[in-house]
Amino acid sequence: MTEVVLHVNGHPNRVAVDDTTLLLDALRRRVGVTSAREGCGVGACGACTVLAGGRSVSACLVRATRYDGVELTTADGLAEDDPVVSAFVECDAMQCGYCIPGFVLMSTELLRENPDPTDEEIIEHLAGNICRCATYPDILRAVRLAARRHPG
Repeated sequence: MTEVVLHVNGHPNRVAVDDTTLLLDALRRRVGVTSAREGCGVGACGACTVLAGGRSVSACLVRATRYDGVELTTADGLAEDDPVVSAFVECDAMQCGYCIPGFVLMSTELLRENPDPTDEEIIEHLAGNICRCATYPDILRAVRLAARRHPG
């Protein structure tokens, strides 16, 4: 076992992991994060998305040891008045909610990189996320609204 410090949503967490512990497992089982979820287990659905140093990562694919000391942001770390979070709520861009943390984090990443994306750019950036309830039109509307509100 190796001790790593996972800085999650601004809080350092010392956790013991072995070389095979996935970041998703460390976050959920050792830190107590519930917004990052396993959907497919192969990085194709986006349910496990976290931001590592501001960049999206499929936490079900990477080892926790790689993120020792790296600032990690989960959907739990975003404020309710965050432009993306509030736009998703206002646009009712969720049904079951399982995929929404990944969509919110990917949208946050997109708007940091491109504060005024076209619909095509939004769709392309979110292509790695799957919504099984098919609320894609509402998700697109939410990202557009967040872009209008995002501080850039």
